[in-house]
Amino acid sequence: MPSDRWVYVVDSDALLDDAFTSLTLKRKLESGRLAPEELPGGSIVGRVARADRETVSQAVEAASRATGEWNAFPLEERLDRFGALLHRRLAEKADRTIEILLREGHPLALARWQVSGALECFGPESLAFYRSQMLQESQHGERRISVRRRPDGVVCLNPPQNAPLSSALLGVTAMMAGNSLVVRAPRSAPLGVMYVLHEVVAPVLQELGAPGGTLNVVCGDPAPVLSAWLDSPLVDDIMYFGSSEAGMRFQERCVASGKKPILELAGNDAVVVWKDADLEYAAEALTESFYGSGQLCMIPNQVLAHPDVTERLVALLAEKAREVRGGSVRDEGVLLTPVLRNEKFFACLDDALAHGAELVCGGHAMQADGTRDTAGIFLEPTVVLVRGMAEAREIQAVRHETFFPLLPVIAAEPAPDTVLLERFVDFVNSNPYGLRNSVWARDPEVVDHFVTRITKGGLLKVNDSHIGFLPGLPTHGGTGLTGGVYGEANYPILRTSHIQGVSVSAGGIRPRDAVFGAWQAMRRNEAETETAVE
Repeated sequence: MPSDRWVYVVDSDALLDDAFTSLTLKRKLESGRLAPEELPGGSIVGRVARADRETVSQAVEAASRATGEWNAFPLEERLDRFGALLHRRLAEKADRTIEILLREGHPLALARWQVSGALECFGPESLAFYRSQMLQESQHGERRISVRRRPDGVVCLNPPQNAPLSSALLGVTAMMAGNSLVVRAPRSAPLGVMYVLHEVVAPVLQELGAPGGTLNVVCGDPAPVLSAWLDSPLVDDIMYFGSSEAGMRFQERCVASGKKPILELAGNDAVVVWKDADLEYAAEALTESFYGSGQLCMIPNQVLAHPDVTERLVALLAEKAREVRGGSVRDEGVLLTPVLRNEKFFACLDDALAHGAELVCGGHAMQADGTRDTAGIFLEPTVVLVRGMAEAREIQAVRHETFFPLLPVIAAEPAPDTVLLERFVDFVNSNPYGLRNSVWARDPEVVDHFVTRITKGGLLKVNDSHIGFLPGLPTHGGTGLTGGVYGEANYPILRTSHIQGVSVSAGGIRPRDAVFGAWQAMRRNEAETETAVE
């Protein structure tokens, strides 16, 4: 759709050199106080048309018109072939996609991680799992019985600001169920979403012959776009990424408007480290807490350590945390991202220390080269040690997701292992959030205890990376404050569809026999059994 209003994307390197000047330039461009031809070279890398309410409505209407025709496509086309073609095209465009993620401020290693995760989402093993869930068939006498999932209709997706491109691709799986999709590209980082949907997904839909309106993407402010979706009678589901507080309020608005809310909110993930854990590997996995400066929803947020290994674990973690550094996003070793406003980090750290936590490492702002500087736009990876589980949740950094590179390690009070096992399980299950949880332990009985009894969360990993992607397993979703009252592991193809049972009889069955025949057959079988016994 044509537009005379634009959202401009500031190059991440320009932001690193002078954040204030770059953001001022962006505001001037978007307010019309500066013309594009007056731009200094290299600071702006792209622009995206900004949608008004009328354009948003047109996108929903186009999606509604497309739904019936797109859903009529055979499952083999809109799931198997669509997914395989997406996987191939995404692989072809991987380098370009990574370049755009770099421009938007994602460190190279994390940009590659996001693209590899998207490829896993459309890989053959994942597609086979989706297929197994969408249709199950059996034969019952003359009847062909099937249990299948049917699309909800028009699905609208509001991705987060911190990972919009990968979240938009995750939402694309909703189209495999037969839904049409409307995506809002966030104003803070719209370029990657627009690129991947326009250059990767749309050409595949065109190759399949999908109707126009199957995929729609707009860029606009969240509040008016979300309100338009809620007000529209054509919208069926809304996938919402955001804070838990805002998400719970939005859930109520969705239900009141007759929409299905699919929430992807805060994480506050827990990692358990048992006494026989491989501490070297566990500490390495825990440094994932600092990736992206802690501004990822699915990273470790709190550690529950067995008292026998706490000191060794903390020492290893501090050593590895010092290796996580900031700098230019193009540097292979960079994993930290700028934090332009850090007052909440220091308030959270002060709260932990005031409650008796011990500062193990970090705790300062710094420049890109690691020099401590109160004006620095990076934060040191920070570890605090909390002694005792009993009062741990009084500390803000334990109770809630921090979204900063701040990781509390909770040293459990000494007790028999049988007691500690139950306390650890209770602690994890009592977390009001529920995205991911991890366990590090070698004893098979201990592992089985945790796997059997930890019920909260959308994903549980044992002796593995906390954030690594695996085929067939969910990347998002969870319980409690992570996913709302309907929260669970988030497979959009399943969350945006519903179960329907179907029975087809080729030759026709007498209705009276269908109603009463089962009882009569049971009685006949009983009589035949008695005769055989005699």
